Amino acid sequence: MAVNLYQNVTARILAELEIGTAPWVKPWSATPGKNIPHNAATGRPYSGANVVLLWMAAGRFTTPRYLTFKQAKQLGGNVRKGEHGFTIYFVKPMVGKAKDGDESGVGRTFTMLRAYTVFNVDQCENLPERVTVPAEIKPRHNDERDATIDEFIAAIGADYRDGQGGDRAYYNHGADFVAMPSFAAFNSAASYYATAFHELGHWTGHKSRLDREFGKRFGDKAYAAEELVAELTSAFLCAEFDIDGELRHAGYIENWIQLLKDDARAFFTAASAAQKAADHMRGLALAAADDSADEMPLAA
Repeated sequence: MAVNLYQNVTARILAELEIGTAPWVKPWSATPGKNIPHNAATGRPYSGANVVLLWMAAGRFTTPRYLTFKQAKQLGGNVRKGEHGFTIYFVKPMVGKAKDGDESGVGRTFTMLRAYTVFNVDQCENLPERVTVPAEIKPRHNDERDATIDEFIAAIGADYRDGQGGDRAYYNHGADFVAMPSFAAFNSAASYYATAFHELGHWTGHKSRLDREFGKRFGDKAYAAEELVAELTSAFLCAEFDIDGELRHAGYIENWIQLLKDDARAFFTAASAAQKAADHMRGLALAAADDSADEMPLAA
């Protein structure tokens, strides 16, 4: 059952990649405040592969708010007759029973995958307004530097060498720094920040941070897997900051196609790692903000 679920998701992503489209790249500045899919009943954002899967479904909806059939009913509403829902997945790490004679007392680890069906709030009726109407957010200016994003990048604490990358944007793993071309060298602010998020995605994988290592899992395709993680990390952060995403390395599409064909779980692995990367950076920025607040002098 689980294998079929993995294969189903992989087939959907492959179908997009094989026509040259990366389903995680969107013009997010066109829909500020409406970019992160989340559960309309709980307010909790979806994560990992589910984000991309719901992005693929969201074209005809006004807001990325979803709920189950049961949640719609609990809120006093209902799913309209004839509507078809969207499948999302819950992945839970599990530990099996130890084998007889195993002195460690710990069994093998594995993941449990379950499928759920959710509906967009536009497919429902009689829901309370607080569930269906998102707060309005003004679009970000796309021709100038964005102070909020610059502060976020600075708060992460990376060795971020702005304007020192020459004609390349890259992460130097050995020396552990990100180098970027000058802001003026990019076609737009969105392009600059999407690229920065991509390289910072690589930065999170350093052994002193998330210690991300795909060599054992993917062998000679480990580099393609890491590039997919960085792509998705950038997509998640672009959506969060309401800036347009872009495909950082279009040349890797063929590599990703082969990666997904060889391993039905590869996209789940990459999406999960990207979610951890984005969460890690967000956590660092929030911690830095808390430290700054603690250092502020008390009012007289």
